[in-house]
Parts: sequence; structure tokens; C-alpha cells
Amino acid sequence: MFTGIIQSVALISSISDHKGIRTFNIEFESGFCENLEIGASVAVDGVCLTVTEIVTSTQVKFDVMLKSLEITTLSEYKQNQRVNVERAAKDGAEIGGHPLSGHIDFKTSVLDVQQIDDNYRVRISTPQNWAKYIFPKGYIALNGASLTVSDVNKSEGWFDVWLIPETRRMTTFEGKQSGSNINVEIERGTQVVVDTVRDAIDEKMGALMPLFEKFLTSNNADIDSIGQAAQKALSKSENN
Repeated sequence: MFTGIIQSVALISSISDHKGIRTFNIEFESGFCENLEIGASVAVDGVCLTVTEIVTSTQVKFDVMLKSLEITTLSEYKQNQRVNVERAAKDGAEIGGHPLSGHIDFKTSVLDVQQIDDNYRVRISTPQNWAKYIFPKGYIALNGASLTVSDVNKSEGWFDVWLIPETRRMTTFEGKQSGSNINVEIERGTQVVVDTVRDAIDEKMGALMPLFEKFLTSNNADIDSIGQAAQKALSKSENN
């Protein structure tokens, strides 16, 4: 498990391919690899990778399978690429962001970046089949960083996040621009609640489901917003 708090930026020093496996040799900042062992997990731009060889005190190798290359941005990376990295959380660690698995759901592109003084807004394209899990004020992980969604436009297919100066300093987001691809991991609790609510309503309403969806749309709502409300209520009850 990871916390979504980026600990450092690392550098891909070399890349090699052999029998469908891509090997990344990554150079980390001094001290990052302390007590790191073969088999340990490290999130690289949000992708959970397993240590396969410790080359030096700052350099480590990771093997990536074809499926992971297809789903994530790792297939696009070149030598000297800078990446966000985080060590796996230890038992009892403070969750500064939100719990992440390191299993990327999809990759998508940056639509626009806007900077006003120290305010930095990034607009992200949203595939239609994933939009139902993304809500204003909800959590989302972009390249391994736990962020809060500020605005969503499902009809136009985008959502916004705003980055504080510290987040930009500790990550690679400063270099992203329109067309840059981003790894996205949705918040699992939201996904479970939205799917559960949708399935329950569909089961109960059956043939009336299209009429119910039409009614919700006429009132600027949808089934997924009901799931969001349920998730917020659940979170509130857990915190009380």
C-alpha cells in the first residue's frame, strides 16, 4: 500500500527490453533506498513496481510486464525521464493522502495547464467509462500523488486539480503540459460505493431504470451522484 505522498523524484538511467519484459534502471536520491530489499515495492509515477536487483546504494532495477506497459505511461518513457517515487507504506504509517494500491486504472492526457501567481490548475481528460467515479472534492491519484478533485464536467469529459507550490516542488507536475499523459488510480472506496448503489438501483427498478435516469438528468443529477452522496455519508459516519 502507498499513501499518495510523493517522497522524491528519481531518474530513469537506462531501459532495456527482453522477451516482452521491459527493465528500468532507476537512480534515486541519496538515502531513498536505505534498507530496500529485492522483492520490495516502489511506486514509480503511481505504478507499483517490484525491486528485482539492487545495483548500488542509489540505483535499482525493476521489471515491467507487457500488461502494465499497455495500461500505464511507462511504455512512453525514455532514458533520463524524471518520475515521482514513493516507498511502500509501513504498518502504522500516517496516511497523509489516501490509501493507494499502485494499480493504475487508466492513463489519460492533460488538456490544459493554467497558472495564476502561485495557483496552478491542471485539467485532465476523463474517459467516459471512468467519469462516474470522479467527483468534486473527491480523492484521485495522478502519477502516484494523492490529489483532491476541484471541478468536474462529465458532459465535456474533464476534471481539474489545483497544485500547491510544495506539491509542484516535490513532483514532476511542473513539467506537464497539454498532451502530456498521466497515470490515474481512482479512489477504491468511491468505486465500490458507486458500483454497489448502481447495481442495487438497477436490480430494484429493472425496466423503469431508463425513466429514473431521465428523471435524474432533468434534475441535474445522476445515479453516480447518489453513490457519491452515499460515500460521503459513510465517510462522515466513520469519522464521528
